[in-house]
Amino acid sequence: MKMCFNKIYCLFLMVVITTVACDDQSEEKTGRQELIERLQSIKGKGILFGHQDDLAYGINWKYVDGQSDVKRVAGDYPALFGWELGGLERGDACNLDSVPFDVMRSLAIKASQNGGINTFSWHPYSLINGENSWNTDTTVVKYIIPGGEYHNEFIRQLDKLAVFLNSFQMEDGKKMPFIFRPWHEMDGSWFWWGSKHCTSDEFKALFRFTIDYLKNEKGMDQMAIAYSPDCSFNSLNEYLTWYPGDEYVDIVGMDNYYDLRVGGDVDAAIKKLQIVVGYTNQKGKISALTESGIENVADTTWYTQKLGVVLKDSLVAANLSYTMVWRNDPDVHFFFPYPGHPGAVYAKEFLDQDHIWLLNDLVESEK
Repeated sequence: MKMCFNKIYCLFLMVVITTVACDDQSEEKTGRQELIERLQSIKGKGILFGHQDDLAYGINWKYVDGQSDVKRVAGDYPALFGWELGGLERGDACNLDSVPFDVMRSLAIKASQNGGINTFSWHPYSLINGENSWNTDTTVVKYIIPGGEYHNEFIRQLDKLAVFLNSFQMEDGKKMPFIFRPWHEMDGSWFWWGSKHCTSDEFKALFRFTIDYLKNEKGMDQMAIAYSPDCSFNSLNEYLTWYPGDEYVDIVGMDNYYDLRVGGDVDAAIKKLQIVVGYTNQKGKISALTESGIENVADTTWYTQKLGVVLKDSLVAANLSYTMVWRNDPDVHFFFPYPGHPGAVYAKEFLDQDHIWLLNDLVESEK
């Protein structure tokens, strides 16, 4: 009897263990996990090229279905599509660049359905004086972090972001995965969350609360989080001054216009990206040149002689997952050349390189 009981008990344990193992294996991955795996899988194979507002407008066109300045020049869409959320927190119908949020939603979903990746930045208006992100006349951060006088109002702003971003539904009913890049360029002084307007501890509290609230209270498990200071650092310690912690960051990046300007220092840009890449390799994270460009493509050879040189560095090329240039608004400025612009031939030469990937390159790599 004792042996029979032991056999039955062992059999029972095997059934339980097998059931638990099957449940673990069948557990569905979150959108964040799937997106991180996609970005990790291309490391060393190609660097995704991105463009802000690419599907919304460009030189001499606005909201034309299927149009894209990158496609007009290179024959294919970017693999990464950037969008801006500023104004959403006020309940505005359009963002601060006049893109209707309803249109943004449809274009971002279309990009994702076609195999692209979306990334969202956020330049919120100040809760203190109502001015835009570039107005630094008043202190903001310490009043909106936990314990601050305007903290509850800040929560209501995050609620509006969550409602909007959770409404991005794919055809199968799943939430659309995306990159969220909040509070960027904090090491500069031009935003109200910048280095001269809050302490590093206050900034970290802002970043951490933003992510904790959206993930834990609003169920936003579809977003990968990017940390992207500007280029005001020359060492890893300086780079990590504002870093909120590994548990809050999936993508370790850098914005850099300054080193790639006319008369800039390409070697300095490479060195700083190598610092970023070194940290990501140490921590098993993703690295990116999260924002760059040259206004009005003032240097016609910029794509081959500046950005192209940076992305050809052996360490960078082997590890960087993506890069993105800013938008093409003919009423303000543009950062990608249009057909007929003297820089177009150099941009196409840059994008024709095997290690620089557009949308079809990404899609084909995953088949």
